[in-house]
Formats: sequence, structure tokens, C-alpha cells
Amino acid sequence: QVQLVESGGDLVQPGGSLRLSCVASGSTFTFYTMGWYRQALGKQRELVATMTTDGRSNYADFVKGRFTISRDNAKNTVYLQMNSLKPEDTAVYFCNARNLLGTINYWGQGTQVTVSS
Repeated sequence: QVQLVESGGDLVQPGGSLRLSCVASGSTFTFYTMGWYRQALGKQRELVATMTTDGRSNYADFVKGRFTISRDNAKNTVYLQMNSLKPEDTAVYFCNARNLLGTINYWGQGTQVTVSS
């Protein structure tokens, strides 16, 4: 069992930056691919970025060049640095932990990011 707690969501102006954090507890952090997903009001949840246990990252096209995912295994934490934010980035951002086979998924409660002037 893995518990995930996100933080860092806020109201920010277009062009601004935020860094989201997700702290994991309850199981061995390094066993899991960590990811960030988001869900805007009235839309389906979508992948933002993932990072494997060996540090390989993958990004959705709409965030490439603007967002960076990283993980600190010593702190059981995954981060999402978000730069050049746009109003369309407004959503609840969820942290995800997935095992190697993809058969087990854990989710955090989400953190709200609002991009507005």
C-alpha cells in the first residue's frame, strides 16, 4: 500500500511557475513509476508526465518544454516543475504510483492549479 500526498497547487498568473510535490509513504518508493496526471472540470483525467524507477521521463506533448518531472528517492518525493503556465493548464493535478507491470496504481487526493489573470 502506498499513500501519496500532493502539495504546491495555487492560483498563478499566465506565464508564471509552480512546483508541485508528492510525498509517498507506506511502501518502497523506488519500486514504482511515478507520474502526474491532471483533470480539468468536465474533462477526463490525462497524463502529464511520468518518471520510471531508473529515471526515464515521458511527457504529454502539451507540456513538453514547459514542465519537468523529477524524483528524489531519498525523500520519497516526486516533483513537477511547471513553467510558462497557461490558462488551459488549470486543473486538479494528481500524483500516481504504478508498479512495474502496471497492475497496481495508487493515487493522491489531488492539488488544484488555477492559471488566471
